[in-house]
Amino acid sequence: MKRILVPTDFSKHAEYALKVAAQIAKKNDGEIFLIHMLELPSSGNDSLTNSHEIPELIFFKNAVVAKLDELMEADYLQGINITKIIQFELAFEGIIKNGEAHNADLIVMGSHGSNGMQEMFIGSNTEKVVRNSNVPVLVIKREEENFNANNFVFASDFSEEIKKPFEKVVEFVNKFNSHLHLVNINTPNNFKSTRVAQKTMDEFVAEFKINNCTTHIYNDINVEKGILHFAKSINADIIGMSTHGRKGLSHFFNGSISEDLVNHAKRPVITFKI
Repeated sequence: MKRILVPTDFSKHAEYALKVAAQIAKKNDGEIFLIHMLELPSSGNDSLTNSHEIPELIFFKNAVVAKLDELMEADYLQGINITKIIQFELAFEGIIKNGEAHNADLIVMGSHGSNGMQEMFIGSNTEKVVRNSNVPVLVIKREEENFNANNFVFASDFSEEIKKPFEKVVEFVNKFNSHLHLVNINTPNNFKSTRVAQKTMDEFVAEFKINNCTTHIYNDINVEKGILHFAKSINADIIGMSTHGRKGLSHFFNGSISEDLVNHAKRPVITFKI
């Protein structure tokens, strides 16, 4: 976790994320790429070619540079190598592109969450990044003065397609000396006997070298509630999930447990794209 990308819109939630990123960077002798996207007006890229718009764009960019420079002077960032990035682009697209361009190991983002109609029709940049980023995304909801990942919950069905992203999970938990709690959520609509569920997890885990790991089977009415209730029962520090990155109608009808957790969980959530 040496190369950490942190998007900021200068909100308090973005600063919560930056403070966590700073803690991770200091523990791992890492660096931070602090990025702000200046989204163009609805007229699109044409505004860049209209001479009367250029002074306004320069004004906004200079204002952002000044705010980033001020932010980088914060005490909690002292001693960390920080690269500031300012670009004219849609926020979530720019974040994803920069995560890959700078070979980021982790993206840390703040989110206030959402629910109901706002969640359905608006969606957040954080949600879009979670859905599409190939880089793991850590979502922070509140101030974490002493961020740790001592109790790390990873919920899954432990199918074959999870194995590739799970390599990054193992890398993360071993790096943070986490106790990894693997949990299979049993629901009425997708019930497995304890014997079958345990066998699936045991065979899955056998293929990886995990320093500290236990397996659990937890019954609940649906997967999201099961993850949240289980995480609370063990006082988890962080929740991990894999995300499919589905788009279009498939995503609309099937939904995404990872995105629901990003919206509803108060604990930090980290996602790994399949």
